[in-house]
Amino acid sequence: MARERTRLRRRAGVLVAATAALALVGTAPAAAGPGAPAAAKPRGHDVSSHQKRVDWPAARSKGARFVYVKATESTNYRNPYFSQQYNGARKAGLVRGAYHFARPDKSSGAKQAAYFVRHGGGWRADGWTLPPALDIEYNPYNKKHKCYGMGKKRMVRWIRSFSNEVKRKTGRRPVIYTTTQWWKLCTGNSRAFTGNPLWIARHGTSRPGKLPGGWQYWTIWQYGTKGRLPGDQNLFNGSTSRLRTLARGR
Repeated sequence: MARERTRLRRRAGVLVAATAALALVGTAPAAAGPGAPAAAKPRGHDVSSHQKRVDWPAARSKGARFVYVKATESTNYRNPYFSQQYNGARKAGLVRGAYHFARPDKSSGAKQAAYFVRHGGGWRADGWTLPPALDIEYNPYNKKHKCYGMGKKRMVRWIRSFSNEVKRKTGRRPVIYTTTQWWKLCTGNSRAFTGNPLWIARHGTSRPGKLPGGWQYWTIWQYGTKGRLPGDQNLFNGSTSRLRTLARGR
């Protein structure tokens, strides 16, 4: 996701070459890449404390229609700009959601999910709140332990624990942000999460590429780290009305 603190950047440098995906069941696959008209694919972005106080009316005027805002990491970090970013996006007319940066090496998935929901990762069926999202990717703190020192089965259990707890507390399965390479390496390309919307990160290409883990469609594609909007650049795989449907939960 967007840069965080002083050390966390661009998935330990691997995302530019990696593939990731996000799938919402029932959303048709898109043929358009990042050059498609904004009217065809709603444009969005994701931000963290790195972007600090975002000028949300300016972002909307540049085409932003949705955004994900980093809320938490592990069970001891909260984005100090979260309220300004999350509430400011809504006031400017953007559909917005919160995401959690996973640290599977620090505590259980359920504990991190509970912390996330308590500090911004909730959801309401108001048509403006996207499902909570889990950012799970290469370990930016230790390049030798890309999978946080966990085996594939254990990683799948961690993700399931997080997903189940978010569902229990909010009524929604979390969106999963990842890359195809990481998912294959660290979960064995698990097909256990096709019920979760998939957010694909693949940069510098005209298409999201091959999707991991049995997902048939992507819901959001993060296609770049720089662009017209603050933070990372995203497209939604559907119309604006479909984006609002995702937010409403039906």
